[in-house]
Amino acid sequence: MSSPCEESVRRNSESESGDPEATEHDPHFEPIVSLPLVDIQTHEEDEEELAKIRARLYRYDTGDHEWKERGTGDVKLLRHKLNNTVRVVMRRDKTLKVCANHFITPDIRMNVHCGSDRAFNWSVFADYADETCKQELLAIKFGNPQNAELWKAKFAEAQEIVRTKCSLYCQDQSSDDESSITRSEDTDTPEPKSTEKSSINEKSDKDDETDSDGVVLKLKELKVENKKSD
Repeated sequence: MSSPCEESVRRNSESESGDPEATEHDPHFEPIVSLPLVDIQTHEEDEEELAKIRARLYRYDTGDHEWKERGTGDVKLLRHKLNNTVRVVMRRDKTLKVCANHFITPDIRMNVHCGSDRAFNWSVFADYADETCKQELLAIKFGNPQNAELWKAKFAEAQEIVRTKCSLYCQDQSSDDESSITRSEDTDTPEPKSTEKSSINEKSDKDDETDSDGVVLKLKELKVENKKSD
């Protein structure tokens, strides 16, 4: 009588020495429900990527008066191909949830954070990371000083693009120039031309002559009538 260990060894040997096609058989089952492929829109299709750097983002909580981590991932600068606006977009790793989403304006100041050569902070008037417009004070930290310098240079480049090529800011500048021109034109009152002055003087002289001739004729008529009456 064989022991349980010997029996298990015999069964394993029989299975290994069996038909190889039976061991390699992989049955295929058709799915009951077919799911169509869905094209997910990221709203970045009309934008080009100016920079993409891995970093960690923080926000300042005014209620607790402390910095709180918002997420770790790739921060990107995206330039719109038509109106030349540039925005900062950052998504968290794995979940891909948006933790930063705001437009760059020329008046944003990038400040060194806590004296570090790898971190910066800046204030944002309208951030849409939570799908609502919020004013935020953000801070970002990079893995090395090289990435930090690259981010600062690309951010300044994006601000220059917005200031010089964005349709919103260009329209504001042109409207200011036009308003100054119209104001100067309104203050300058054009003087009448010499021909117009001469024509006006001639008309006034003629009117005076006709008036004087009429008076002389009336005086003559009065004299003739007086003679007849005498």
